[in-house]
Amino acid sequence: MTVKAIGRRSTVHHPQRLTAAAALAAVAATSLTACGTTAGANSGDAQGGGTVKVVATTTQVADFVRNIGGDRVTVTQLVKPNASPHEYEPTPAALQAIGEAALLVKNGVGLEDEWLPKTVQASGFDGESVDTSTGITLRQGEDHETGKTADDPHIWHNPLNAKIMSETIEKALIKADPSHKADYQDNFTAYAAKLDALDKDIAGQINSLPADDRKLVTNHDAFGYYIDRYHLTYVGSVIPDFSDQAELSGSQLDSLVDKIKKQKVMAVFGETSLPPKTAQAIARQSGVKVVAGDGSLYGDSLGPKGSAGDTYLKSMEFNTKTIVDALK
Repeated sequence: MTVKAIGRRSTVHHPQRLTAAAALAAVAATSLTACGTTAGANSGDAQGGGTVKVVATTTQVADFVRNIGGDRVTVTQLVKPNASPHEYEPTPAALQAIGEAALLVKNGVGLEDEWLPKTVQASGFDGESVDTSTGITLRQGEDHETGKTADDPHIWHNPLNAKIMSETIEKALIKADPSHKADYQDNFTAYAAKLDALDKDIAGQINSLPADDRKLVTNHDAFGYYIDRYHLTYVGSVIPDFSDQAELSGSQLDSLVDKIKKQKVMAVFGETSLPPKTAQAIARQSGVKVVAGDGSLYGDSLGPKGSAGDTYLKSMEFNTKTIVDALK
């Protein structure tokens, strides 16, 4: 029986989003001249008692900046909670924030390549760009559309990578605001200890599962670093690609159903930034439980304020408990 491919876009809608060109035109029309502010002026404000203006692309990167920067930074986060970082269209307010920023902090590994370069160009940004993937050992997989080897951009799903990302942010903030070097160092030390504790806790929870039951099927191929770090088995994903924007193939979904049955997978996990219907259909056809809706994993995005995944630490704790509970 063929499983029909159902929807692939994020369930979070932004009716006022514009293309980069349209947003830039709107900025010009409303005389948002602050986009021309230079990085030097912003970093100088920080040294004079103000805060460092930082634009962070993704929810995870923004959370790292807030933890390392503390009250020394003002953070504008581009991608909204429960939204896909693989696609983004800027608003006039976002372009203004980028143009005024001293630092632009991104995930890297191509995650934002579809939209970030044109957005930065449209904003007139003249600050320092920070790639938080610097120094991280990347895992590779096959690009679904091209068939070529590609780097996996979902680096934050290993807490030890999150520590490297946070250290890169620490160094960038010290460079932008050297008079508060000790603050950034102290914040990083405290947060790094929490990341180490998180890593140890996750390992303990996953190790409580029988080795044969540590099999993961998710909405898209976003958990490779988590799987590698904690020694799970990746069986497949509803969208067999690092990007959640890949086209779905009926034959691939049928093949996934067969794998789930043959390998006796216990559950299929949805993700908060993706519609649950296809994951639910896969689970029904496979005869296994589905974790979807409000209980979905935080894959590409953190959750909104007040949710179980509104910080990086909480999202990883939630994901691990959800996985362990479903695979017991």
